[in-house]
Amino acid sequence: MLTTTDNEYLVRVGPGTPMGTLLRRFWMPAIISTELAEPDCAPVRVKILCEELVAWRNTDGSVGLMQNACPHRGASLFFGRNEENGLRCVYHGWKFDTEGQCVDMPNEPAESNFKHKIKVAAYPTEEAGGVIWAYMGPLEHKPVLPRPEWTLVPPEQRVVSKYHQENNWVQGLEGGIDSSHVGFLHSTVASHRGDYTGASFMGLVARDNAPEFRVATTDFGLLIGARRKIDDASDYWRVTPYTLPFYTVIPNGPNQESHFSGHGWVPMDDENVWLLSYSWSPTQPMSDFGEKPGHPAHYTPMQPGTRKPRQSRDNDYEIDREDQKHKTYTGINNGSMQDRAIQETMGAIFDRTKEHLGSADTAIIMMRRTLMKLSRDLESGVEPYAAAHGELLTVRSAGFIAPAGVSFVEASEPIVRQNR
Repeated sequence: MLTTTDNEYLVRVGPGTPMGTLLRRFWMPAIISTELAEPDCAPVRVKILCEELVAWRNTDGSVGLMQNACPHRGASLFFGRNEENGLRCVYHGWKFDTEGQCVDMPNEPAESNFKHKIKVAAYPTEEAGGVIWAYMGPLEHKPVLPRPEWTLVPPEQRVVSKYHQENNWVQGLEGGIDSSHVGFLHSTVASHRGDYTGASFMGLVARDNAPEFRVATTDFGLLIGARRKIDDASDYWRVTPYTLPFYTVIPNGPNQESHFSGHGWVPMDDENVWLLSYSWSPTQPMSDFGEKPGHPAHYTPMQPGTRKPRQSRDNDYEIDREDQKHKTYTGINNGSMQDRAIQETMGAIFDRTKEHLGSADTAIIMMRRTLMKLSRDLESGVEPYAAAHGELLTVRSAGFIAPAGVSFVEASEPIVRQNR
């Protein structure tokens, strides 16, 4: 468990907080590119790291991201006019460029130089992988944009989506690196009856619901191995890379390397998170893998006009108790909604002084220590290595059967770093 002080240190990400300062050293996935589908389209609200922002696509196609409150008298720039390479406040006509500089002030005398004195908080953006990324840290430390593999493949070889989840970002991340919950939360009644056998994914997971965890510290974050015993001579390994500061790649079944999926938990504020989901194939169009390829998160029905899933606390995530008796372990349809139901109902910020961690929580303990050490090092003037080396995010997950006693790090290395 964590002390109250350490829990607060870990989860808070607003300006000036230690963890918020650390996260601002990394490029943040801010919005999906399709949210700003064309030049001069409507601006969108963006909330990230406790900051209320507005994004727009300029006439020339570049993207601006700056504070939502007009510096004149605080009007929302979301209602602004996106025109002629700038965003104009509709209250008094003040216009801003992508660097936050006021370039027109039509309610002031023509000879006034007041506009040259007004510049608001604005952040650099770059576009890659169907995502608009933002850097919110000190410009002198701005690193090269990271390029995980899903951003490098052609558009037809990836699927990217996001939705709003109402809990702290660390709760989501903890769920993402917890491999033992797969045999319960995402399982079926049949798997607990022993109906699944053989070398299928569910068959291997169902053999052992208490996997042994081993965690290795790496240059990109952590490599998390979950070992399930098959017999005295062989083991099934699910290997999850946790890449700093909040990304994972989900392990597939054994030797299934045709396509991959993963998540990023992008903090909106201390009590809300964007779940960024990405699926990709290194070699094939995603359409080769069915009508709804990739992770089920991409196909979650949303409440109209929002990025909030239809299944929510208000309707108990549409739990079906008959289904729970006879089909799925939870009675909740969609694996992403199973995760969401658990993580949201823990409370917006779980009180970790009340938890009781076991050996299955080794990766969670290591992740917390890693983030807190990096944050404390930064407070002492040591910059996070991974933030300046975005190429480290170019990793894959692994699932394989190996002889008993094999090092999971050595066995997974050719797969995890295959595309470097």
